[in-house]
Amino acid sequence: MLDFDIAVIGAGHAGCEAALAAARLGCRTLVCVINADTIGALSCNPAIGGLAKGHLVREIDALGGEMAKNIDATAIQFRRLNTSKGPAVRSSRAQADRTHYRLRMKGMLETQPGLAVRQAMVDEILVDKGRVWGLRTSLDEVVRVRAIVVATGTFLNGLVHVGLKNFAAGRLGDFPSTVLAQWFKAQGFSVGRMKTGTVPRIAGNSIDYSRLEAQHGDDPVTFFSFSTPPGAPVLPQRPCHITYTTEATHEIIRGSIDQSPMYAGVIEGIGARYCPSVEDKIMRFPDKLRHQIFLEPEGLDTVEIYPNGISTSLPLATQIELVHSIPGMESARIMRPGYAIEYDFIDPRGLKPSLETKAVRGLFFAGQINGSSGYEEAAAQGLMAGINSVRYCREEEPLILDRSQAYIGVLIDDLVTIGTKEPYRLFTSRAEYRLLLREDNADMRLCAIGREVGLLDDAAWRAFSDKQNRIQTCLDKLENTRIKPTVAVNQQLAELGSSPLKQTLSLEELLRRPELNVKRLTQLASLAETPCILEEEGMVADEIELQVKYAGYIQRQEEQVERFRRLERMELPEDFQYRGLPGLSNEVVEKLSTIQPRSLGQAARISGVTPAAISVLQVHLKRLGRI
Repeated sequence: MLDFDIAVIGAGHAGCEAALAAARLGCRTLVCVINADTIGALSCNPAIGGLAKGHLVREIDALGGEMAKNIDATAIQFRRLNTSKGPAVRSSRAQADRTHYRLRMKGMLETQPGLAVRQAMVDEILVDKGRVWGLRTSLDEVVRVRAIVVATGTFLNGLVHVGLKNFAAGRLGDFPSTVLAQWFKAQGFSVGRMKTGTVPRIAGNSIDYSRLEAQHGDDPVTFFSFSTPPGAPVLPQRPCHITYTTEATHEIIRGSIDQSPMYAGVIEGIGARYCPSVEDKIMRFPDKLRHQIFLEPEGLDTVEIYPNGISTSLPLATQIELVHSIPGMESARIMRPGYAIEYDFIDPRGLKPSLETKAVRGLFFAGQINGSSGYEEAAAQGLMAGINSVRYCREEEPLILDRSQAYIGVLIDDLVTIGTKEPYRLFTSRAEYRLLLREDNADMRLCAIGREVGLLDDAAWRAFSDKQNRIQTCLDKLENTRIKPTVAVNQQLAELGSSPLKQTLSLEELLRRPELNVKRLTQLASLAETPCILEEEGMVADEIELQVKYAGYIQRQEEQVERFRRLERMELPEDFQYRGLPGLSNEVVEKLSTIQPRSLGQAARISGVTPAAISVLQVHLKRLGRI
């Protein structure tokens, strides 16, 4: 019988991060994957990052995960989004070479000491007295383990739809996991159905690009990983192109809507509101004359193009017709059809904030099994589940990030506290303290935690410590360097488009002016009473400028965080009995008993739990001497 500390079921983005974290923390780890050739596969669009998702990738990196390094090494276009907006909503996104991304991640798992990869389908999780002790594969092989991370993606009872035809699959071309899905139902887990979809892939050499708008990436590029040095080599960069649906496209879809499995009532699962199919776009927004489509290259060694914006499950003949109605694609060839897939998920309110199930000790869930969508959301959960499965094995307290520390904390808290009825997607608007949770300062927030956990290696820690020291040194110079209103100073300010000085100011006070930055202050610093040298540039300079220019807003948000943490510190006992507590309605009692919040703060975020109910709990905690 094989014997491991931890097993990870699935090797998508959640499974890869969970497995690497567990092995790097010293646990003997087994990864079971249905098809070993699909480890780390980008099943849908060939891109990493985006709004709020880029924040997650940076946080994964700061904690010692792999996703940021993987995309830095395999990206064929880097872009910063929302650069004209406030720092809280600026995000990074990169187009990946789909094959390079998968193969590099596969290589990381295969060469990681303490990690074994096994192509195997898991049919059963073995439990004794409420604790995991092993698993059984479809070949009746039994593996003894102490903890399991389930990261099955869309494979649990996966059903693919193209038009009114459907067939069992985890994704197009891969077997689904049906026996394990039955096991979860038999164990009494609350199982639901969700739906997602993808686009038809187009042969790029059949597209007329001369009629389309090109969208190039940034130069120089901004990397995701804090460990990737500026100027590091990148793969050859490729442009995307922009086109649009037409009225003809919309007529084709309306005329074939009865062949859509969503509209024909064939699909039971709930789809993503924020990533609708092209059928949904046309039917829900009938007044919109066109919808944007991004033609994204799939890689350097393939002609395949991903037309982001026309996810569809219409019949293949209709897909061909609608593709040909789009400018630039009149003669385009479909290489792979678009399709919808529905799959089982398990109500995440049955999880602890550590992502361990409440029903079975040592069993952790990560990714789409929890009702989330997106590579980045899955990877973040996988990393946390991997870390906490190790801490479970060591009988240590779990690592739980709260909403004021990280978008990872927002993501997990939303899932385990509120749950979801549709594929959950992270947005910056979900974070109450988003000015503090910027993409640029993820290392400042989380590297110390990654180091304490044991995932951040020496090189990454040295790089972080050096950056932190440089920032503090520069901030000290800005605070302590005084500038007098001399003729030379005011002349320099005029050249910079800034108003003259009337009194002595520090460089920090000058930096608060919107037209000035660290680079522009270099000459002024040499004219100071005690001249200094400002050498910082790039991300370090950006961080310094943000800290200075937004100091007032940041302080205000930090005060809000302190109020939030006061409620979070009021812990509720795990075995707290809500029934019979005076002043609580039956609905509130039911919700509190089901979710078993760990703190008064979490209880306050449960839908339907009123401020009056929180006051009742607070009074009761005082009586118990808990606060």
